[in-house]
Amino acid sequence: MTELAAAARPVPSRAEGALLPAVDPVVSLPIVTLLPFSRCNCRCAMCDIWKERNGAALSRHDVERLLPDLARLGTRRVVLSGGEPLMHPDLFGLVAPLREAGIGLTLLSSGLLLERHAPAIAATFDDVVVSLDGPAAVHDAIRGVPGAFERIRRGVRALRGGAPVPALSGRCTVQRENLAELRATVAAARDLGLDRISFLAADTTSPAFGRASGWEEASRLRVVPDADDLARLAAELDRLEEENGGDLASGFVSESAAKLRARLLAHFRAVGSGAPFPASSCNAPWVSAVVETDLSVRPCFFHPAYGRLGDGGLAAVLNGDPALRFRGALDVASDPVCLRCPCRLNLRDRAGGTT
Repeated sequence: MTELAAAARPVPSRAEGALLPAVDPVVSLPIVTLLPFSRCNCRCAMCDIWKERNGAALSRHDVERLLPDLARLGTRRVVLSGGEPLMHPDLFGLVAPLREAGIGLTLLSSGLLLERHAPAIAATFDDVVVSLDGPAAVHDAIRGVPGAFERIRRGVRALRGGAPVPALSGRCTVQRENLAELRATVAAARDLGLDRISFLAADTTSPAFGRASGWEEASRLRVVPDADDLARLAAELDRLEEENGGDLASGFVSESAAKLRARLLAHFRAVGSGAPFPASSCNAPWVSAVVETDLSVRPCFFHPAYGRLGDGGLAAVLNGDPALRFRGALDVASDPVCLRCPCRLNLRDRAGGTT
C-alpha cells in the first residue's frame, strides 16, 4: 500500500487535535472497494453473508460508469471484496476496464476457487489476499467447509506456478476459536507459501457482514472471547513476540507486537467489559469508499450508506450534502462505530504509510 500512502493528501483528524472543516469535499480517493457479488462459498462463524441467496451482482456497465470519476479522483487501487468475488459470473470481464485504465487490483477471497481461476487471476490481479483463520483443522472448522485449507494450498501453488505471480498474503480474523493459534497461523501461512500474514479482530458489534437484522446470541457467543479466552490470547501474544520475533521484524507478520495487542487484546477487552476501546485515527471516509452490489456508497464497511450511484456518478455522491454532513460531523476519536471498528485504515501523506 506504499503507493497509496504517497498518493493520499493529508487528512485532518480530530483524533490528532485538528478540527475537521464543516465542508470537506473529497478531491483524492486512493482506494475504492467494490462488492461485486452478494453471495459467499463459506459458512463462517463470524459472518452471515453466506446466508444471502439473491445473487445480486455488479455489471461491467456499472464499473465503466465509475471510470471517469476514478480518473478524476486519482484512484490508484480497487479492492474486490464480498461475498466471494470469484463467484461473480464474469468477474474478469467486470474488472477488465479497471485494469486497462492502469488501476491496481486487489482480490480478497476465501481461496476456495483460486485453483480453478489461477491463470485469469494471475493475468488480472497484482495482489491477492486469502482468508486464513488458523492451521488446517481450525481454519476448516471456522469456515464451515471441510478441506478448505487444502483448497487454498492448491490455489496458491497454482498461482506460484504461473506468470506473472501476484503478491499473495493471508488475513486472519481472530476470534474465540483461533485466538490461541496465532503462532500456528503464522506457521500455516509459511507452509502455504504466502508472502505475509495479518491479523484483525472479528467484528462482534456492528450490523455489517450480513447481520443487518441482528445476530443470534448463540452465534455471537461462539465468536466473542470471555475472560479466560482473553488470558489465553494475552499469553499467545507474549509467545508470538518471543518465538516469532523475526517474523514481526521482517514484516512477514504485518503488524507489530504493540499493534496486535491493541487491535486484538485491548479491542476484545473493551467488547467484553466496557473498558475504553483503543483510540482511532482512521481516515477511511476521506480516502476511500465502498460501492455495494446495489450501487449504494458507504464511507467504509461499518458506517451506513450516504448515497447511491446515479447519473451524477461517484464524485457526486462523495461530495453531496449527506456525505459532506457526515464527514463534517464525524469525530473518529469518539464516534462509537469508529471506536468499535476492528478494521481501521489510515493513509498518511508522503512522510508516512498505512496503519
